[in-house]
Amino acid sequence: MNPQKYKANRLLRRRLHVRKTVVGTPERPRLALYRSNKHIHCQIIDDYQGHTLVSMTTTKKDIREEMAGKRSVETAREMGKRFGALVLEKGIEKVVFDRAGRKFHGRVKAFAEGAREGGLKF
Repeated sequence: MNPQKYKANRLLRRRLHVRKTVVGTPERPRLALYRSNKHIHCQIIDDYQGHTLVSMTTTKKDIREEMAGKRSVETAREMGKRFGALVLEKGIEKVVFDRAGRKFHGRVKAFAEGAREGGLKF
């Protein structure tokens, strides 16, 4: 099998395995994190209604300009802090963290720590 396809299939299996157990409720919605090679996208989702309550991404112009020149891990931590504060403004304190099959290290870990510093509990 092609190494890229093998890696993508492994990631898909991990993602589906995690999603079987991680479900966002109205009381404790799901914090879904997606990271690409350049950017991070995060959103708060209520799975029962199928609605996205809050979202943020590094592709937005104001965030992209502010994070220019920073390392990716620093950007992820700062993004987590800002996202945590934004979510608290919406009245959400507790969330379930969905790392989308990614390992909990590097940018994913930095984002989670930043979100905790921002006031979220998960």
